[in-house]
Amino acid sequence: MRLATRRFERFVQGRELEVSYAGAEANTAVCLANFGLDAHMVSVVPPTEIGQACINYVRQYGVKTDFVLRRGKRLGIFFLETGASQRPSKVIYDRANSAITEVEPGQINWDEVFAGKHWFHWSGITPALSDSLAATTREACLAARRHGLTISCDLNYRRALWPPEKARVVMSELMPLVDVLIGNEEDSALVLGVGAKKADVTTGSLQVGHYKELASELHRRFNFHYVATTLRESFSASENGWSCLLSNGKTCYLSRKYRIWLVDRVGAGDAFSGGLIYGLLTGMSCQETVEFAAAASCLKHSIHGDFNHVSKVEVEALLAGAGSGRIQR
Repeated sequence: MRLATRRFERFVQGRELEVSYAGAEANTAVCLANFGLDAHMVSVVPPTEIGQACINYVRQYGVKTDFVLRRGKRLGIFFLETGASQRPSKVIYDRANSAITEVEPGQINWDEVFAGKHWFHWSGITPALSDSLAATTREACLAARRHGLTISCDLNYRRALWPPEKARVVMSELMPLVDVLIGNEEDSALVLGVGAKKADVTTGSLQVGHYKELASELHRRFNFHYVATTLRESFSASENGWSCLLSNGKTCYLSRKYRIWLVDRVGAGDAFSGGLIYGLLTGMSCQETVEFAAAASCLKHSIHGDFNHVSKVEVEALLAGAGSGRIQR
């Protein structure tokens, strides 16, 4: 459950919080459903009205929830204070003892989940929530490998959930089971010990060559099929530069760059994951894929909430040059 202050208010001044439901994998699933693909969510929510509200919220956007278990006592919560100008956004987590943290290996029928499927996506937030969930993530990856699915992982490191030392141990053991790695330079450095040299997003400029070297090193160490990263230039909390990179181990493909004014940046990385998965699943070339994913995630910055409520047609329109923002009548 996402509880966000309104009107760019601070936590200490807000007197009302806006309720919505989200999560890294759920955000990606909604993005894929919006593009017309079948997307299934595997999760655990409590058997309460709050759990049902979460299921209803995700289901309304076309995501299938047949594999969501109903058990446990509470739903995880995060609080969001949206920043502006030079004041950054802030997130506070309240996820201890939530239903998903109590799931253990053997409780989910992965053979049923993966039957007839093509792709399995998970994020680094999931194994960070509990040791049993980390073990379940490994169980899921092994089952997905048996069924011949492509496996993607968004590193999504969250310092508030676990220290980098533990993240590195857990995630490094999972990386041999991953085909497509998604993550920015900070996540790669903290979680896998591989960072982009002289990378500093706060200066407003990026040395793309360093990110190409980063992708090459990740391919060398872990033998990924693809490595993808977003390239965010943070001029302020309200204005960013946005582009993306995709490597297949031989060639690096760079998207065009967008200058964006932010409505809500939360979920933009998941929108990139969704666009990337869509492109690779539907047979786009690497250049077409990274352009599609960059455009999709660019548009997400203009949308309030975690979900990327844009269609394939709207992404293609931006790619065709319709980025002026002129009103449509």
